Amino acid sequence: MNSRFFAATFVAFSLTTLVATTAMATLPEVTRLKPLGVRRGEETTVLFQGARLKDAHQVLTDVPGITILEVKPIDNSKVEVKLKADENLAPGLYPVRLITKSGIANLRLLGVGSMPVVQEVEPNNDFSKPQPIELNTTVEGVVEREDVDHFQVKLKAGETLNVEIEGLRIAYSLNNQNILDPFVAILNEGRFEVATSDDSALLQQDGLCSFTATEDGVYTVLVRDSSFGGSSAAGYRLHVGTFPRPVAAIPGGGVPGDTLKANLVALDGTVSEASVQLPSEAHDQWAVVTENEKGISPSPNWVRVNDLPVVMEQEPNDDRAKAPESAVPAAFCGVIEKEGDFDCFSFQCKKGQRFRVTVFARNVIRSPLDAVLNVYGPDGKTLSSSDDIGTNMDPFVEFTAPADGKHSVRIYDHLRGGSPIHHYRIEVAPAVSEFDLNLAELRRYYPQVVSVPIGGQTAFMVNATRRGYNGEIYMELDGLPENVVAQTFSIPAGRGEIPVLLTAKADATHAASLFDIRGKGDEKNATVTGQLKQTHQLVLGQNRRPMWGYDTDRAAVAVTDAAPFEIELVQPKTPIVRDGSKELVVRIKRGEGFDGAVSLRTLYNPPGVAVNNSRKIDKGQTEVQIPITANGSAAVGTWPVIMIASYPTDNGTAEIATQPIMLEIQPQLFSFKFPRSAAELGTDASVAVEIEVLRELPGEAEVELVGIPNGVTSSAAVQKISQDATSVVFPITVAKDAKTGNHKTLVCKSRVTVGDEVIVQTNGTGEIRVDKPLPPKKDEPAKPAAKPKPAEAKPAAPKPLSRLEQLRQMKNQ
Repeated sequence: MNSRFFAATFVAFSLTTLVATTAMATLPEVTRLKPLGVRRGEETTVLFQGARLKDAHQVLTDVPGITILEVKPIDNSKVEVKLKADENLAPGLYPVRLITKSGIANLRLLGVGSMPVVQEVEPNNDFSKPQPIELNTTVEGVVEREDVDHFQVKLKAGETLNVEIEGLRIAYSLNNQNILDPFVAILNEGRFEVATSDDSALLQQDGLCSFTATEDGVYTVLVRDSSFGGSSAAGYRLHVGTFPRPVAAIPGGGVPGDTLKANLVALDGTVSEASVQLPSEAHDQWAVVTENEKGISPSPNWVRVNDLPVVMEQEPNDDRAKAPESAVPAAFCGVIEKEGDFDCFSFQCKKGQRFRVTVFARNVIRSPLDAVLNVYGPDGKTLSSSDDIGTNMDPFVEFTAPADGKHSVRIYDHLRGGSPIHHYRIEVAPAVSEFDLNLAELRRYYPQVVSVPIGGQTAFMVNATRRGYNGEIYMELDGLPENVVAQTFSIPAGRGEIPVLLTAKADATHAASLFDIRGKGDEKNATVTGQLKQTHQLVLGQNRRPMWGYDTDRAAVAVTDAAPFEIELVQPKTPIVRDGSKELVVRIKRGEGFDGAVSLRTLYNPPGVAVNNSRKIDKGQTEVQIPITANGSAAVGTWPVIMIASYPTDNGTAEIATQPIMLEIQPQLFSFKFPRSAAELGTDASVAVEIEVLRELPGEAEVELVGIPNGVTSSAAVQKISQDATSVVFPITVAKDAKTGNHKTLVCKSRVTVGDEVIVQTNGTGEIRVDKPLPPKKDEPAKPAAKPKPAEAKPAAPKPLSRLEQLRQMKNQ
């Protein structure tokens, strides 16, 4: 079923996936496989160890070639799985997923090889007491802390000994524990290391090394952790022999259905030619396995397969101004053969054409090249440059041709390195609109798996990563188990996610499958397509840094035990408005014997809507109301809302989803303006609020004044509102002991009754000032009496004359 999803406005909002605050489903977990791999053509019983495994009944294999013969639970932590790998299955690592009646375990990688398998036998820590093994043997062992394992082989002069290890690649650790980062070496009889390897470009943090004997002799292969760590869970598979081990297949890809003429380059630079039949369909990464009279490589080399014609480099091509010209779209393939080497390619563009240039080196074809890419215009000026892109170690650019003429690309190693295996593939193609789909993780680093209970529903979120297309996306699912149906909604234009609901019919049985999700654009963009991509993080290092993972293009779904109750999210009869609130009703019908509590959360919230996800249906109860609110910019339209119910079982927590309701979000019904109000203690006053009715009222309306300060009351706090109302006046009485001051707490809460439901809108904030009364007026005080004039000062007595002054006066007389 493909339901049309409608939303009236898609501006300034986002869908938010919620991380549940309540308990999420407890899934089975596989922490260890024993043995870590099998030999093709043989039946093997593999012990799956972990937690919550007692009801295991199936194993999913993502890639054809492994047949599951029997699944036998031993207890809640162990399951025996009898399987057989096809005798012609290419050696390598293959994903397996254990399925229980309560869920899907994490993806694990199982090694498949062509050589006989022997087990490590301790003690073999001493160089003088190694474990003897035959050439062309796979050894399964464990590196304990500070452990060093030694294995002895005999070589004849001219024989080449190749050693490859699977350590990190067959591990599972999301907490940086029990990780083996292997180091391997080949030692001669004098204990000198003639070849060593820690990491490798082809195998990433697993190593490989090679040595050609100059004389007959005994050689020792050493295995340890690169930092002398280890644990009882740090297992490995060591491949030792004369089998071919190319580290590069050049060119790094071809066209579907073609026979690829490839040069296979060994560690010592030796080149051999091979014809590789490519598949009839495109593949982002395709395995190339080498086999000759000496054996078969324990793991593949990798190439890309698509419709782009391959153009091999033509030396000299270091100078971009003289770069050989080719037509595009095309895949330019070559090798940075020596230190300081540059490779350049040129092609014609028309002004305004937009191209995407993508380099494949370290991430896909496993080259040691740390590529740097430059794109130049007809005038020789740089249009764009790129090194790493986020976690992608290969460069990528898009550019628009500024003018007609010859454009060029240049590639080189970041550290100016080079070698015969520093190969690359540069894809130049028009920048088309497209998108990728993936399932939103509920827990980081745990890829989403889907468990749908018999007779019930489950739901999950699909994310879209858009490139050049912003319109509506329609989805369809394929590959679901029998009696499981999907209800999809289109991803709105400009948005990045939407829920999908799966329902298992009442007559469904326990089963599991891998399913596709494909998407396409709207009617005007029907050629815009996208499909599911999912990354399984298998090993995380320090600071949760991804060290090893596995990509799939299908997701896993299992039909699980029925829930012990039926659940309903009741469809509201009225919308929620912006600045409004509502209560959603969830009801359950308990099955016999189930009386436990049921926790509830929304799968996601429509943009601008908040949900109280702390509510639950308590033990013995059958209903709960869940408050929701919409802010002033909530997305107007109709949105699917799904509740997820979590409940206890005897093997953890399980989940079931409700059928979706369609929640309608509408604009506000009212606009309120709050003039400032003031009143004195012990007086009566009023609060006048201006009202604008924004659209036709669907029912009888009233407004309530709330947020009144302590000590202030209203005899008519609730008043009716008519369609033509323009204001409402609330009488208030201020007590003598009310709290004085400026109170910015007034809110108008409007309610419109429609049938038996109420549309609630809440707006604020109004302001009221409560003052103390002014002190009473008093009579004017009397004027102060005039101050008496000071008495006139009497003249001071004359100063007595001295005898000399007296004689002078007498003389003058």
